[in-house]
Amino acid sequence: MEKLYHETNKLVLDVQNGLSRVEQAKREDAHLVENEIRARLDKVTSNCDTLDIMVNKEPPARRQNAKLKVDQLKYDCQHLNAALRNIQHRRQMREQEERDREELLTRRFTANDDNTSIMIDHELQHNTSLHNSHREIDNLISSGAATIGNLRDQRGILKGAQRKMLDVTNMLGLSNTVMRLIEKRTFQDKIILFGGMIVTLVIMYLIYKYFG
Repeated sequence: MEKLYHETNKLVLDVQNGLSRVEQAKREDAHLVENEIRARLDKVTSNCDTLDIMVNKEPPARRQNAKLKVDQLKYDCQHLNAALRNIQHRRQMREQEERDREELLTRRFTANDDNTSIMIDHELQHNTSLHNSHREIDNLISSGAATIGNLRDQRGILKGAQRKMLDVTNMLGLSNTVMRLIEKRTFQDKIILFGGMIVTLVIMYLIYKYFG
């Protein structure tokens, strides 16, 4: 088992080093290098399956440690497979962009060429989406500003009402208990005011992140 483990671990290291060659490979060599790395990864996967079987034949004292080492190899293999897929995807995207750019440069457009609308459709949709997002954010900002303004006006009204109540209570000689209740209500109104402002700002930020 140790021999197969070390061979597989060496293959993993070779694949890790080979991924940079895949990333830097020229277009005409990319598929060849990718196939070479893919073959090594398939060999690693096959070796891991064999090692899984051999782990169960290890003495109990060594079995847990052997299983951990094999699990690490399997995890490395999964990670390398994902990295290779990402590299292949980026290469395919670059090749597609090059083909699109070449087609755009070599295409001859006429005044009645309906395909021109297809070529710019994606950019137009993207631009329209950005304008819609900005408009929604502007509307939300205006709504938030109006809400904050209303809350500020209500706060002024509450302060005026508080002063009037204080005058009335002084005139009527209300008890200290009633005064404390009024002050408590004023404090609660402040919490509602600032809480509303914070919630409005959070909603504005989330919409900006979502539409942006």
